[in-house]
Amino acid sequence: MRLGVIDVGSNTVHLLIVDAHAGASPVPYHSQRSVVRLMRYLGPGGEILEEGVRLILEAVAEAARTAREIGIDDLICTATSAVREASNGDDVLAQIERVSGIEPHVLSGEDEARITMLAVRRWLGWSAGEVLLFDIGGGSFEIAQGADEYPDVQVSLPLGAGRSTIQYLPEDPPSREAVSALRAHARNEFTRVRNEMFQGRPRPKRVVGTSKTIRSLARLIGGPADPVSGDLAPLHYAGLREWEPSLRDMPGSVREYLPGITPERGYQIMAGAVVLRTAMKVFDVTTLTISPWALREGIVLRYIDALDGRGADPVAQ
Repeated sequence: MRLGVIDVGSNTVHLLIVDAHAGASPVPYHSQRSVVRLMRYLGPGGEILEEGVRLILEAVAEAARTAREIGIDDLICTATSAVREASNGDDVLAQIERVSGIEPHVLSGEDEARITMLAVRRWLGWSAGEVLLFDIGGGSFEIAQGADEYPDVQVSLPLGAGRSTIQYLPEDPPSREAVSALRAHARNEFTRVRNEMFQGRPRPKRVVGTSKTIRSLARLIGGPADPVSGDLAPLHYAGLREWEPSLRDMPGSVREYLPGITPERGYQIMAGAVVLRTAMKVFDVTTLTISPWALREGIVLRYIDALDGRGADPVAQ
């Protein structure tokens, strides 16, 4: 069957279309992104401003139209951090359903962590053992850990690359003081959840990073993907630390021309680097394995499992 997933994220609206059937790996057929950068369109009351809503609706309508022109058997629409936390989120969701003809499913941060862990586990296989997962979105940062397809512990923090940029690094390029303030805030948050939720967990056999921000940093620091396997080189803490001063001194308009950094990530990649390095420091991580599969692939996998009678609803607990 051919399945489409529209992911309304904090930075982009992403359409992924795959060919999938039970017992097989989903094969990508089509992918397209529309940049929305919703963190820039939040009002003083936490609402998504009219311009931001317009961008969402246009992108979702285009994605739904493309999916139907290609021809699909089913189409799923999900919304994550920016929409679920907006004070007018319910109204935005109703408008998304009106323009697309499909009811959007709102994922909690914990849902995101669990579904992403499923994708990572299927990608790596059971031999990966105990996995610690870092996933940076535009609005939130998810951490999860476990030895099974779903994590034993997961948490979502409002430390996404876009949100951290808007709240802590509004100047372009940012000042040293602003970077230090973001790092201190992130360190406090990561230390708190490590002590409260992850203390006593087994030492992970593999620490995995996923999301566009982490993949972009991996390409920048570790080089292009392997031409045969397509795998990205691991992301090392030492390389991230060495690159951070250079990223800090560049404006976003220059960062977007760096290897691996796309135009929609140039303005927020600095915050992503600071938050990721802080997480690695707090959790004593020296190396991240990079997974190309993340939330959207996890939704597809849950859908396939449901068809096969083994899984749950693709976007519900």
